[in-house]
Amino acid sequence: MSVSRIDRAYYLLGLLLIASGLFHLGVFFIYGGPWFGPVSWRKPTTFGLSFGLTLISVTWVTSYLHIGRRVRATLLGVFAADSFVEVGGITLQAWRGRPSHLNSETPFDAAVSATLALGGFVLIAVLTAFAINAFRHPPRGPQAMSVAVRAGFGTLLIGLATGAGMIARGVVVSRGGDPQAVYDAIGFLKPVHGVSLHGVLVLPVFAWIIGRTRLSETSQLTLVRAAVGVYALAIVGALFLTIAAVV
Repeated sequence: MSVSRIDRAYYLLGLLLIASGLFHLGVFFIYGGPWFGPVSWRKPTTFGLSFGLTLISVTWVTSYLHIGRRVRATLLGVFAADSFVEVGGITLQAWRGRPSHLNSETPFDAAVSATLALGGFVLIAVLTAFAINAFRHPPRGPQAMSVAVRAGFGTLLIGLATGAGMIARGVVVSRGGDPQAVYDAIGFLKPVHGVSLHGVLVLPVFAWIIGRTRLSETSQLTLVRAAVGVYALAIVGALFLTIAAVV
């Protein structure tokens, strides 16, 4: 499958976000400070890496969807712009030494927090639109890839739902005005959130790799279904770890 000029641009933007994450990892090793907590270099590091990987993943995987070129390009453009807003806001607050989410201590902090929250809803809307398309119309390519793409979007929806759950929980706790309490409250679903978000990359990549072997289509489909089952178990395992930590 050929790569369009627009797709190359989004791949480059994804790499820039990854580079930002790696840069801030270096900043952490140089300047030190806490890795966990409401204010740390972990946030610009992990968000840069995660958003970069997700932008690259979604750009590639949506090329298999039966969706209009202009509609896809528009949705990807919104997603890319929003990714930079999210990572940029988090990075700005890290350099300012301020919590990035659910922070209303000053008007500026409140504006950044509101922008990040709005950006989160935009991300959910765009990715849900892609997921709906994947489930309504079988993706292009071999059946194994079609199953992988659909399962990947399924795990992505779980990641979005857990992210929304963490924010909702944080909104309630933030009324007490304690940033550390907010951080502790929204962190309870992080394992599930982190694992489920990247199924949209892991599963299609696995299908792509075995698609270049001499295995029959039936064998490829069997292996992809097994991989989906393993990934589902990983998500369930992360959920059990979360429950055990809370209890």
